[in-house]
Amino acid sequence: MSRRLNLEDEKELMALGKALSSEIRIRILELLQKEPLCVNEIAEILEIPPSSAALHVRVLQEANLIRTELKPGIRGSMKLCILQETSILLHLEKRETKKREEIISMPVGNYVDYKITPTCGMVNEEEYIDGEDEPRCFYDPRRTTAKLVWFSSGYLEYRFPNAGLQREDAKGMEFSAELCSETADYNLDCPSDITLWINGIEAGTWTCPSDFGGRRGKLNPDWWEDKNTQYGNLKTWRIDETGTYLDEELISNKRIKEYSLAEGDYISVRIGIKEDASHVGGVNIFGSCFGDYPQDLVMKLKY
Repeated sequence: MSRRLNLEDEKELMALGKALSSEIRIRILELLQKEPLCVNEIAEILEIPPSSAALHVRVLQEANLIRTELKPGIRGSMKLCILQETSILLHLEKRETKKREEIISMPVGNYVDYKITPTCGMVNEEEYIDGEDEPRCFYDPRRTTAKLVWFSSGYLEYRFPNAGLQREDAKGMEFSAELCSETADYNLDCPSDITLWINGIEAGTWTCPSDFGGRRGKLNPDWWEDKNTQYGNLKTWRIDETGTYLDEELISNKRIKEYSLAEGDYISVRIGIKEDASHVGGVNIFGSCFGDYPQDLVMKLKY
């Protein structure tokens, strides 16, 4: 039999190195090439105590170089040692691991539930959608065309598909969005505690310092007035097997399994302001035609 090992097979390589680091264990392998032997026979041939022979046999067995079988003997059973490997091929390189990434882009107006307070509103690339500062307008069917949405408190909920998770476990998930605070016009001194929830579980809060303005957003259409909110910061929440991160900073020990991404029919994502937030400064959610970043809400599932 033969075995192939690569550098990423760390435990097997360490066990193999330990097994071959003893002259006695190498001699045992030489003996077993000729025929299977019991532990007492090995001890007798090598002139070592049976307890020492048993210890060497265990190390070789842990490295999968030999296997043992119990055979009936004169005084009960005896352990017969049989050579397991006849060749080992070692590649001094790591195997390439095939990684797959599923990217899902969600329009900022494609929310499925909301609870908000004024100031509030939404626009698409061409115009305002219905009236400003009237929460009931958020039911307008044209909301799916929105490229910028804002509100002072509450939340919007989005639902992302999880069909891929039914076939394969995700090792990580990222969610990114361009966000800033919200007040009338813009205000560079307007902190807001903006929170993200994944499947109803709090995934972390970012305290945005401003409702940014004073210079035009790079993507804003010409008709968007200079006095309005102009741009946000691109924020990324990442969840993996080590915890929950916000822009690479660990903010929670909650691991990816705790968010139950594959359970249920979708992945729920809420963006909003907690009722007991220290800074209730609202939120602007930018789409691909407003602000500084040409993207909508983006979820990445990493397999």
